[in-house]
Amino acid sequence: MTETPNPHIIDADTLTGEMRPIRRAVLALGSNLGERMASLQGAVNAIADTPDVWVTAASPVYETDPVDSPADAKTYLNAVVLIDTTLAASRLMDRALAIEDAFERERGEVPNAPRTLDVDLVVVGDRRSDEPSLRLPHPRAHERAFVLKPWFDLEPDAELPGHGPISELLAGIGTDGLTLREDLTLEVG
Repeated sequence: MTETPNPHIIDADTLTGEMRPIRRAVLALGSNLGERMASLQGAVNAIADTPDVWVTAASPVYETDPVDSPADAKTYLNAVVLIDTTLAASRLMDRALAIEDAFERERGEVPNAPRTLDVDLVVVGDRRSDEPSLRLPHPRAHERAFVLKPWFDLEPDAELPGHGPISELLAGIGTDGLTLREDLTLEVG
């Protein structure tokens, strides 16, 4: 069982004395190459093994049609993970990229190319960033059913900063192309 820290407390680094707030973050996972489910589970495990990160929930797994991908792209498995963390958003992004690299994610010139693993930061607390290396909230999350539906399953009252309630966003775009995979479950903790 994963223990959820109290979101109202402040964590003090025992070595530096630096005060770091605990923030809720939403991470979107996706895979459409190789052992897709093993990649998603491996990502959840790697996130859970990250110091100063507590995985609090993983959504159901959805099989989804590729969006804005090359014509020969296969279907994705997608899920969302909720975490509590004291890590800075930039360090969390570095960790997400390292996890993708561990699963041999190849980055190329083709946008939305097939991938073994995609780990996207959707929101990190109320942090906003428009840096090329870190955009928060995720700039396309509000138009991606494969992000909104799994997140809605975990937090139906959640809001995407700058865009509104995810329930309303999801109602506006629909869930065509998403299939709940009841036979697949991500293990947390």
